[in-house]
Amino acid sequence: MNGNQIEGLIGMLATLGILVLLILPSVLGVLRDRRIDRQLRQARQPGTHTGPAQEARPHRRRHGAARPA
Repeated sequence: MNGNQIEGLIGMLATLGILVLLILPSVLGVLRDRRIDRQLRQARQPGTHTGPAQEARPHRRRHGAARPA
């Protein structure tokens, strides 16, 4: 590879990196919304309510100046 090809590769990788940084928050938001929608659907179905003792994930402890959940 000569210098021009390396510069082109670096430019292409930088562009792809910026694109990923711009798209990532949107993708994470969509995934979060889908998870919330799924939880709301499950909560509407009779007899499938899971109480706090039956949560799929344990409660995470927050340290420092985090706001209470």
